[in-house]
Amino acid sequence: MEFIEITEKERLDYNRVVSHPLQSYEWGEFREKTGVTVVRRGLRKNGQIIDGFTLTIHKVPKTKLTIGYLPKGNEPTKEVIEELQRIGEEQNCIFVQLEPNIRSGEWKMISNKLTPSFHPLFTKFTFVLDISKSEEELQKSFHSKTRYNIRVAQKHGVIVKEQNSEKAFKEYLRLTEETTGRQRFYAHTPTYHTKMWDTLHLTNHQSPIDKQQLSAHLLTAEYRKRTLASWVLFVFRDTLYYPYGASSSEYRNVMASNLIMWEAIRFGKNIGLAKFDMWGALGKEPDAKDPWYGFHKFKEGYGATHTEFVGSYDLVIKPKLYQVYKVADKARWLYLRVKKGF
Repeated sequence: MEFIEITEKERLDYNRVVSHPLQSYEWGEFREKTGVTVVRRGLRKNGQIIDGFTLTIHKVPKTKLTIGYLPKGNEPTKEVIEELQRIGEEQNCIFVQLEPNIRSGEWKMISNKLTPSFHPLFTKFTFVLDISKSEEELQKSFHSKTRYNIRVAQKHGVIVKEQNSEKAFKEYLRLTEETTGRQRFYAHTPTYHTKMWDTLHLTNHQSPIDKQQLSAHLLTAEYRKRTLASWVLFVFRDTLYYPYGASSSEYRNVMASNLIMWEAIRFGKNIGLAKFDMWGALGKEPDAKDPWYGFHKFKEGYGATHTEFVGSYDLVIKPKLYQVYKVADKARWLYLRVKKGF
């Protein structure tokens, strides 16, 4: 077995062995456009790629040091850890953070080189819905209030459709800015979203959808010629994902967000997907005072399975600098929260 650098030529072979959009070849293309160093590796055995990962390298400001990040990767085997150690040393990383796409209880850590992360980045929980069921079966599994809200939106004449136009995307950016200001949470910049969309979205002429490549799709909910909700959905392999969403404070009584969620489910079913990963949730006993509690309860209403992953781990390359970085990172986030008034 040997690790090889993954190029455009191995795109589809590589995508077949990874299991999440953030490990897809296409996501790496997008991240390169944001100025991040992207390292793709495939483990080849007897001429076949049997495993692989995409690692992004992030500069520590005002230093020559870096941090490696490997979100939603496969199982960190002995071979993978050794390769990450080598790359980390080569890229002058303080540490490499791994967040495996493995459910809790399905992995036994085999290396004492990994330590639980002091600052996890990707949520440890999500909701996953089986959308292979019929629409009738799905609606029966919804909370009664969710079904009611969907009917409210339908009776008001809210219209949900896929719109991948430049005009629709500009509305998405506008609503994203409004939503983050209203909810008071951190979000990616408009430039980040624009580069993501330019790289991943499909035009109306690109049909049928190639599920072996990551693609982005924009759903909008409109009422009285106003866009009330706008969601970016990802399609990869057999799963639909809901990574980004924004909504208006106008006409909240028409329940546009409930209908757009239902139409997102129908969108996934219509293109033959099996699962819908809602991209994030709180823990098993969420605090009603948590700022994300509303999002959690909203998703929970659709009858999805609450799913826990193994969490975040750091592969420490420079132990002394790692301890210094932990202190500096904690101070930085405290400063940002105070600055924003969180």
